[in-house]
Amino acid sequence: MSDYDTVSADVEHEDEIPEDHPRYQDLLTRHRIEKGVDKGITHLQGMHAEGRGSAFDYLLGEETIPSANDAERAAAAELLLAERPVLSINGNVAALVPGEMVDLADAVGADLEVNLFNRTPERIAAIASHLREHGAEEVKGLEGDARIPNLDHQRAKVDADGIYAADVVLVPLEDGDRAEALDEMGKTEIVIDLNPLSRSPQVAEVPIVDNIVRAVPNMTEHARELAGSNEDALRTIVDEFDRTKALEAAESRIRNGL
Repeated sequence: MSDYDTVSADVEHEDEIPEDHPRYQDLLTRHRIEKGVDKGITHLQGMHAEGRGSAFDYLLGEETIPSANDAERAAAAELLLAERPVLSINGNVAALVPGEMVDLADAVGADLEVNLFNRTPERIAAIASHLREHGAEEVKGLEGDARIPNLDHQRAKVDADGIYAADVVLVPLEDGDRAEALDEMGKTEIVIDLNPLSRSPQVAEVPIVDNIVRAVPNMTEHARELAGSNEDALRTIVDEFDRTKALEAAESRIRNGL
């Protein structure tokens, strides 16, 4: 039996996972989700969602394919062009890429807002605290003083000066009907989802079919490179991005390895 076969996913700290392990990224994300559950950040249902995503990432080759990189560059341009950009954060996002979301918000001048399917005051507070531990200065989502139309339950609650007022929203790892409801509000949506056939990427203006642990840092890198660009240059990047081709390319990779 090789050393790789003896590495357990049940580790106390992610530093214990060897970076040269062929399943390193999968073990890392599983570990972060499990720790998120322990901290009250991630709901147990998030573990099932992560498992589905892991299967799609395996079929994608566990890499950022060219069409996803193009989408991440277009997403960075959209966020830089936005007047009121907001990055939506659920439990899985907070567990997987807390510091990376803070970095992206800083690079594009966006607000961070906690928004949950299984919303409780305790989870909202825990995620906000977790984000502050990773460098966030202000976190929205605690007020929940506005509602997304045509949605029931707690997940419709958003901040009036956050997602409700935003023109561009990054909604990673999102449920489809909420993505549809935001689309109906006229928001420009950027979605990160490993399944190109999910409703969320299907309604997004910029669908990113990639693992969030790769996508968010790559968006930040693009945003920093584009920070000095004028509005016309950024608009050209957005206009030249073809969402249909991006989704087709991701589906082709998953189905055929092409």
